Amino acid sequence: MESAIPEGARGAAAQAAAAAEELSNTRALDVLARFGFAVTGLLHILIGGIALAIAFGGNGEADPAGAVELLADSAAGPVLMWAGFAGCAGLSLWQASEATLRGRRRRRRVRAEKAVSSGGLSIAYGTLALSFAGFALGRRSDPGEATRDFTAPLLAAPFGLPVLLGVGGTVAGIGVYFVVKALRRGFKEELSSGDSKRGKLLTVLGVAGHIAKGVALGLVGLLIIIASVKHDPAESTGLDGSLKALQDHPFGVYVLTAIGAGLIAYGIFAMIRAKYGRM
Repeated sequence: MESAIPEGARGAAAQAAAAAEELSNTRALDVLARFGFAVTGLLHILIGGIALAIAFGGNGEADPAGAVELLADSAAGPVLMWAGFAGCAGLSLWQASEATLRGRRRRRRVRAEKAVSSGGLSIAYGTLALSFAGFALGRRSDPGEATRDFTAPLLAAPFGLPVLLGVGGTVAGIGVYFVVKALRRGFKEELSSGDSKRGKLLTVLGVAGHIAKGVALGLVGLLIIIASVKHDPAESTGLDGSLKALQDHPFGVYVLTAIGAGLIAYGIFAMIRAKYGRM
């Protein structure tokens, strides 16, 4: 049975895809994506520092918005906001190309995995870029309140409960993915440092950082699930609320301290990866 698509059209589509892939491989996009990795690394270091401050009785918002706000309130706030926007937007585009254009010649299973992982990261970094832009334009919001505002309408909808359970399970699943990636040293595929001293340092940072990030995401997903089961949007408080909730549990301060230190390790890993990672 002959294809319904003319041979000439298929050839033109292939040429267009090849041209788009070549464009996605430009050095400018790689440089911008590396800068984006450095930006996200800095944010993780700040979030980890805020978490440590909370563990020892301090204040702060231990989430990306809280970290961005710290940068926005600095003397170079406006410049940092637009620089952060550019870096995260570039990283979002790079991840989008990883999920689509750059994966065209990979095996089908690898293409599917990349479509899910890099596609999700593209959305996450794009959202972070919008957060930087929002702060640059003077629009600030409480992420915990935004999470509750997202949860409440869904709980009131007929099929809201299974949707929220799915969202919570997905976030928790991503957390498990990070922990498994740490234990299997899967992040080493992203590096080009080999068995050097730098490589060994990156391995230590990568293991500690990925586990901490995985646990933090797992807590966020768990609170979304609890809010869904209890039918109480107030239970869904985002990353900051998840970490602060640890203070009310036995040994919670120690866990919060470990997560804070781990997030700092992940931040340092991301910043080093910005320079030495494979692109």
